[in-house]
Amino acid sequence: MSGFAVAVTGLGLITPAGIGVKENWNRVAEGHPTAATDLELAGLQVDFSCRVPGFDPAASLGKHNAWRLDRHQQFALVAAREAVRDAGLSEENWDVTRVGVVLGTGAGGTSTMEAQQTKLLDSGAAKVSAMTLPMGLLNMAAGQLAIELGVRGPNLTICTACASGTSAIGVARDLIRSGAADIVIAGATEAAVTPLFVAAFSRMRALSRKSHDPRSASRPFDAMRDGFVIAEGAAVLILESERHALARGARVRGRVIGYGASADGHHVTAPDPEGNGAEQALRSALTDAGLTAREVQHVNAHGTSTPLNDVAEAATIRRVLGDHVAVSSTKGVTGHALGAGGAIEAAYGILSLQHGCIPPTANLENPDPQIELDLVSKTARPCALEVVLSNSFGFGGQNAVLALAAS
Repeated sequence: MSGFAVAVTGLGLITPAGIGVKENWNRVAEGHPTAATDLELAGLQVDFSCRVPGFDPAASLGKHNAWRLDRHQQFALVAAREAVRDAGLSEENWDVTRVGVVLGTGAGGTSTMEAQQTKLLDSGAAKVSAMTLPMGLLNMAAGQLAIELGVRGPNLTICTACASGTSAIGVARDLIRSGAADIVIAGATEAAVTPLFVAAFSRMRALSRKSHDPRSASRPFDAMRDGFVIAEGAAVLILESERHALARGARVRGRVIGYGASADGHHVTAPDPEGNGAEQALRSALTDAGLTAREVQHVNAHGTSTPLNDVAEAATIRRVLGDHVAVSSTKGVTGHALGAGGAIEAAYGILSLQHGCIPPTANLENPDPQIELDLVSKTARPCALEVVLSNSFGFGGQNAVLALAAS
């Protein structure tokens, strides 16, 4: 390993697996699926999802904050607060001009925009909320986070569809490498479990139709998979230059040591069946980290549970890394949180390194015979881990891969 490393000193998670890092790790490591019938989707062709359980924005953020924030912004603030606490950061040990924010999102405030469009059509322009744009625009979660924390470094929003979270962490690392920041609050947030998004994905036949048994619907790499289960949530990682982390005596959970990105240049929604773009991103991440294929022990796969993605991704992993690497997809538990998925899975990758444990792929009962990989299923696999890769691939053929290493 010879790539530029940044320290991960804090984590914050709010996902269908729970609110907080500890609850998330326990459920993911146990492999318990979270998909359930969703009353807000009643009457649609697909009426189930993976929701954040028991989330009370007023209790988490206060009534004043909660009412003026879209759900995806609420998630971002809750995750960021946990990550900052976890990192032991405060006004006393950071220079606000040297702290950046890079957040990814695929959809932004879609629930706000859908609700306000309905008001416009039903009641007229005078009834549209003055908060529509601050709540709906894609950049505003990052903006609100900077306001909340009072930080004044570079502030960016990344939108690369379902690769957004992974791309955001990669860009954040590059900001530190460039010298533009000492600390970057990086991650992604998404709250697109809405009737419009679900209806649109359903019309594309991208979603599982297993309404009779939602818990078994997200089944990456399984022969009976029939689509993904839509989810919501957020993950925030505190990235620091190793020099800054060392100077303040921070605990280091793990490191981000490589990043690769590419485009398929193939199709709007379907992955390149040969996996050429994904392969380029994988190889770029390895090169950036100074890794050989044999040094990679585990891949937290994109693994969406769609027929096309899982086969193409598996073939790419085998071609680049060989058959020795242990592969799992945590989307069997959480579903697919779209733009937030990559950040959530990067956090799980760091936790895998810390705990020496590879989470199982939930619902993987009968592996697809086309997939020739060492798939981790049924129970978690204890393993002394040094290097983990986290894959994310999005609509538009946008690919991103992170290389993570133990502290």
